[in-house]
Amino acid sequence: MKRFYIAALFSVLCSSTMSSQNVLTQDSLYLKARGLRFSNPDSSAFYLKKGYELNLKEKDTTNAINFLLELSQLYSHNVNYGKSYDGYWEALLLADQSKDSISISRVYHGLGWLFGFYKREKEALEKFNLSNKIRKELINNENRDVMLDYIRSNYFAIINLYRDLKDYDKAKIYLDSAYQIQKQLPNRPKSYYLEAESGYLASVDGHFDLALQKLNNAKEYFEVNDPSYLVLVEMFYGDVYQRMNKNDESIFHYKKSLEISNKYHRHLNTDLIVYHALSDMYLKQNKLEEAIKYLKKGNNLSEKIFGRSSANSRHLLEIKDLYRIEKKKQEDLRKQERINQLESEYEIRVWKYIVLIVTILFLILFGYFNMKNIRNRHKVEKQNLKETQKLKTQRHKEILELKNKELTESALRLIEKDEFIATIRNRLENQTDKIDVKDINRILNLLQRKPNSNWEEFEARFTSINTSFYSNLKNEFPNLSQVDLRICALVKLNFPSKEMSRLLGISIESVHTSRYRLRKKLNLDRDTNLEEFIDRY
Repeated sequence: MKRFYIAALFSVLCSSTMSSQNVLTQDSLYLKARGLRFSNPDSSAFYLKKGYELNLKEKDTTNAINFLLELSQLYSHNVNYGKSYDGYWEALLLADQSKDSISISRVYHGLGWLFGFYKREKEALEKFNLSNKIRKELINNENRDVMLDYIRSNYFAIINLYRDLKDYDKAKIYLDSAYQIQKQLPNRPKSYYLEAESGYLASVDGHFDLALQKLNNAKEYFEVNDPSYLVLVEMFYGDVYQRMNKNDESIFHYKKSLEISNKYHRHLNTDLIVYHALSDMYLKQNKLEEAIKYLKKGNNLSEKIFGRSSANSRHLLEIKDLYRIEKKKQEDLRKQERINQLESEYEIRVWKYIVLIVTILFLILFGYFNMKNIRNRHKVEKQNLKETQKLKTQRHKEILELKNKELTESALRLIEKDEFIATIRNRLENQTDKIDVKDINRILNLLQRKPNSNWEEFEARFTSINTSFYSNLKNEFPNLSQVDLRICALVKLNFPSKEMSRLLGISIESVHTSRYRLRKKLNLDRDTNLEEFIDRY
């Protein structure tokens, strides 16, 4: 037994060590690949393949997809579109099997770029739109900014597509859409990729100062954060100066673009555009030898990428939808397995159905009688509950009416008391020669309350009895004033206008006016009884 525990502990420790080593190995491979992608793309591809295979072996599908997407992007930047295409479709199969929607959207994004390089507008837009659709469906409060950033990158890719196709109007539309998304991301840094595209499109409209300003801002950013993207920025400079008829500056920036492309091995598809642009520029200057040199370079690169002998061309001219083929194979395999399973379990299933039917019949009968019994019991309980509730409601109503009656009587007594004191005061004032009026008035002032004390006492007792009266009225009629609410309270207690005026300290005419205004605020017509309406609250 002791040996068993030691062996088990050793196994766990080994397993933990191997797992941590795998994580470290994967991180190491990824960092090596990233470090070599500019200086040695072939070595970078080697480490990415190794990381992909290691993750597949460990059944870490998410990381396997990440390595595969990085590898496909590397191939794409080095114009090895055939391998890039295969990598993206393989990643799509893995992402679909693991139901990884984010990875699926990233694959469609990459495929959109590939079709864009081949000027296949329809297929490219289809893939970008599929990517955007998935990303929009995944937006929630937690990942909103991340998904919007993805959508912005899709719009950026479509801008590139239409710029390459020289459809500048559509490029501007998607640039505007990208900026609209950017406004929804106040916590994210400004996109200088969009800034560079905006500068380029500004030059198309002849706004050269604005174009150069935007390109200068973008250049400062990319020199620090992504030097490889200067391949495109320098090409943009070349195009802008070409439109300004500044040929020497244009040639300088075109050559600068080629230097950066050769240094970082990125955006090599741009070289083709630059070669032809340089050929045109030298032709304008009647430098035929230079013009022919760059024309040949452009033609050779075009043949290498898109020619009939090119592996890329053969691969993409006869595109096979590996994804759908593989999906169909998997579906056919599942169907065959299902058929075999049905055939082997047929007899058992028949007996199961017989037992199930008998059980269901028994349960139906049992349920019927049981439900009948429960229904009868519930019916009796419901009736008893109804009667009990009715008695409670009636009792509560009677108590409420009694308390309101007591409140009314109390209010009337307060009014009578004040009137009695006022009467004594008047009589004493008429007999000032016999009685010390000041002493008597002092006594009366002590007895008599403040002007609003009657109402305050009345309202305190009223709200203690009718607890939700004011809140119910205010919720339904928020524009009611304090005076309106007091009138409502007195109406509920069936106070006549005369008693209302005495308790509120206003004239009877003012009471009538207040009632009239109250009816208007309550939207009551002539046929509606005010007392009955207010009694509902």
